[in-house]
Amino acid sequence: MIAVIDYGVGNLFSLCSSLKYLSIDSVVTRDKNIIEKADKIILPGVGAFGDASDKLKETGMFDFLQEQAATGKPFLGICLGMQLLFEKGYEYGEHEGLGLIKGKVIPIESVLKEPLKIPQMGWNKLDIVKKDALLKYTNQGDYVYFVHSYFATDCNDSISSTTEYGATLTASVSNNNVFGAQFHPEKSGTVGLNMLKAFNEI
Repeated sequence: MIAVIDYGVGNLFSLCSSLKYLSIDSVVTRDKNIIEKADKIILPGVGAFGDASDKLKETGMFDFLQEQAATGKPFLGICLGMQLLFEKGYEYGEHEGLGLIKGKVIPIESVLKEPLKIPQMGWNKLDIVKKDALLKYTNQGDYVYFVHSYFATDCNDSISSTTEYGATLTASVSNNNVFGAQFHPEKSGTVGLNMLKAFNEI
């Protein structure tokens, strides 16, 4: 069973619908007892890094999720949930992340080589750097759906795929049992569904 963490950040409907479509047993919860019993964890999220980090702390999830990841349980962060896996986020100040993956989250605008619309919104292709368990069914050049204004950097050892948007941006990461997708698998058609399927098989 997959526990989808509910900490008051983001619309969970699309993700839950995708998991249901795949017949994957899942529950949206912030109940620590249920999360402890779950086989895997997904941390979703949309919005600002600092607000989300504060919400995790307010709901008692911050330290608890660090402890759960330390057990070796498969852990997937999606969009803002991926950004929270890192040590620091620089969105309207400096904010503490979960520190499950080394690196920081900075504005896309700070690395653009040409003027492009921010946020990056829409379909873009993946360049697979290393084939990890999350990308088991993903092919080089597959397209996925992004909505983000910030991206992870200083994390070369963890990058599993990148995408090009005026610069090379981190698209997905992994560190042992911890995985992250900057894009939205639940909005990425068959490619995204295959990633959720792959995560369920870990």
